Amino acid sequence: MSSSSNLDGSPPRPRTAVRLAYLVSHPIQYQAPLLRRIAAEPGIELTVFFGSDFSVKGYRDEGFGVDVTWDIPLLDGYRHEFLPVLRDKGTEGVFTPISHGLVTRLTNADGSARFDALWVHGYATVNQMHGLLAAKALGIPVLVRSDSSLRDRPRGGAKLLAKKAFFAGLRSLVAGVLVTGTMNREYWQHYMGEDFPLFLLPYAVDNAWWQARCHEAAATRSELQTELGLDPKRPVILFASKMQTRKHCDDLIEAYARLAPAPGTEPEPYLVLVGDGEERAALEAQAAATGLSSIRFCGFRNQSELPRFFDLADVFVLPSRHEPWGLIVNEIMNAACPVIITDDCGCHPDLVTDGVEGFVYPVRDIDALEQALRLTFATPQTATEMGQRALERIENWSFEQDIVGLKQALQHVARKRLAGVDAATSSGDQA
Repeated sequence: MSSSSNLDGSPPRPRTAVRLAYLVSHPIQYQAPLLRRIAAEPGIELTVFFGSDFSVKGYRDEGFGVDVTWDIPLLDGYRHEFLPVLRDKGTEGVFTPISHGLVTRLTNADGSARFDALWVHGYATVNQMHGLLAAKALGIPVLVRSDSSLRDRPRGGAKLLAKKAFFAGLRSLVAGVLVTGTMNREYWQHYMGEDFPLFLLPYAVDNAWWQARCHEAAATRSELQTELGLDPKRPVILFASKMQTRKHCDDLIEAYARLAPAPGTEPEPYLVLVGDGEERAALEAQAAATGLSSIRFCGFRNQSELPRFFDLADVFVLPSRHEPWGLIVNEIMNAACPVIITDDCGCHPDLVTDGVEGFVYPVRDIDALEQALRLTFATPQTATEMGQRALERIENWSFEQDIVGLKQALQHVARKRLAGVDAATSSGDQA
């Protein structure tokens, strides 16, 4: 077990600070910057409890199909503790990791609750249910956050009835939900009811970090172009994600091939594919069958390397099915890059208006994807103008909105006054 640590160097919290515990399966690269931001916020005293440390030690990401060790700090800047492990298979699932000792950590020596609220990431694993039941027994209000949507995989009648029964029970354990965006809000309203307290905690990334790194990447753009054998005068279409079936990079390759003005002629843009996974060999075979020499496979690239590819791109495409959100879209919008995504990407209602910051097309509609690509390159200015609007939009979907939403949720469930939250929101500013 790792000992608790508080590395952010922040001053002592006021006595009136809300004591917030956060239970999550393992350190997640997307979450670490947000946890640091919350820990630095006056009025919130955050302690994070992890069920496993597999992502810190390095692990095999089944989606990418490679061994991954993240090259960004996952644990700096916030108080955290790893719970003792009963079962840990080095991945996240219903029955892994399974930890113990949470009850004692949520309880003071006199048996009273140590925290004013518990935030649980998800609701469907053994560890998550343990947290929900432990908090209920101690009288600690619970906030839940997940990225589910009603466009998840369809379920039959029996499973749907079971799910509704499950949510009826979940409602009695949860005091409020932190919703990530529009489609996630619809999901929770459907299962928990229109009257259930919902608070918008936008699915955001560290905008300032991504903007700074993308700006810095411009200085080495020519080096990456040389490495990939790219003519600087030609535009670049970028895909950067796991090469899984549901990501449908095959649709993008087919749509790209259709951009060729005539047989034996290359499309004007390059297609740069970043990532790895179970479908890579099939995608390479598909690309070879096109006979085009303008497709580049770049393999898995770690977080710190991605800004160089974002800087290179004239448009980014995420052709996924069953994409709960798509945080890669947030990231590349910080590079002032337009995006083309499917209507199955959870972020689309909140981040992309069709024809404004990019395009939204029906999932698996390759004709529509081809048309979106053609429209993006309709004029030399089109992609640039859409990219600027993408940057402007993502700047208003940030950690600062997360802090506002979290404070409103805590004020509602913990019944405590937080600095920076207007009294009018004390009953919950629902999403």
